[in-house]
Amino acid sequence: MIEALYYEKRNINVQCQLCPHHCLIAPGKVGLCQVRRNENNTLFTLNYGRVSSVNLDPIEKKPLYHFYPGSSILSIGTLGCNLSCSFCQNWSISQLPRDHIDTYFAKTTDNAAPADIVHTAEKMKAKGNIGVAYTYNEPSVWFEFVLETARLVKSKGMKNILVTNGFIESEPLAQLLPYIDAVNLDIKSINDKFYKKLCGARLKPVLEYAKTVKGKCLLEVTNLLVTGENDSEEDIQKLIDFVAHELGKDTPLHFSRYHPDFQFDAPATPAEVLELAYNLASKKLDYVYVGNIWNNPWDRTLCPSCKKVVIDRAGFAIRSIRLKDGNKCEYCGAEVAVVC
Repeated sequence: MIEALYYEKRNINVQCQLCPHHCLIAPGKVGLCQVRRNENNTLFTLNYGRVSSVNLDPIEKKPLYHFYPGSSILSIGTLGCNLSCSFCQNWSISQLPRDHIDTYFAKTTDNAAPADIVHTAEKMKAKGNIGVAYTYNEPSVWFEFVLETARLVKSKGMKNILVTNGFIESEPLAQLLPYIDAVNLDIKSINDKFYKKLCGARLKPVLEYAKTVKGKCLLEVTNLLVTGENDSEEDIQKLIDFVAHELGKDTPLHFSRYHPDFQFDAPATPAEVLELAYNLASKKLDYVYVGNIWNNPWDRTLCPSCKKVVIDRAGFAIRSIRLKDGNKCEYCGAEVAVVC
């Protein structure tokens, strides 16, 4: 354990300031994320250097379709999350048992230092690796380790990527953001009631995160369409309008198919709902995708000007890239919002 950043002492309690929950933590107890504990009036992280998952993934799997398409990224995760989504697709590492948590960490994670991660990332350059993605669980609850690792990754000329729920306070985000090159932000719903009922959180900080990040690094947005909860035409349209008006029509929006998992047993998102979402978004946004469903026609990047396919995909694999001079359409010469 190391001492956490962003907290204040409140008599014998400590108040975490990392995320908008502002957990007031009693001695010997952990916050809602389950990985920050009050020990003798000091807040410690339980997950610093504790790695639960390591893989070399296609960049498209994050999903990031507009950031070095066809490349790979060393992807790492730990345990814990500051949301409690009842439909969580990664619940086995994000939602932890509250009893015997130290033993659970020891059994399910390996120790690593930031230098170890960077050394592995550099070794994988020969396999197309461009850097490190902090993913699988919520990276903000791994803040101290992510910050230190991201600094080192950046110093070596490699890229840092966050796959995040965006539920973090503005001060720690400002400290981390200069080292981040791309973000995939999971906006779970445009409805605050959804966040309160199913995620134990609030919507406003996530929308503020999106507006803060846009323009400072590449931003793509993902929305998991949960059957019967956030998949109404009204909710889908409100999310599209937020992306179009507040983030810009060049912001890629991914609709992802939900599957029953964790505490949720509603049926998987119907294909017709995904098609509706794609069609509605395509009227206002330049780049719209559908994920978590195979053999669909909605994972190609179209030129915003001539509408021809400039990046053709099959799952996470790239079939062809029709761009010239970096990010210009091979057919009409229009600029495509892709970092190559």
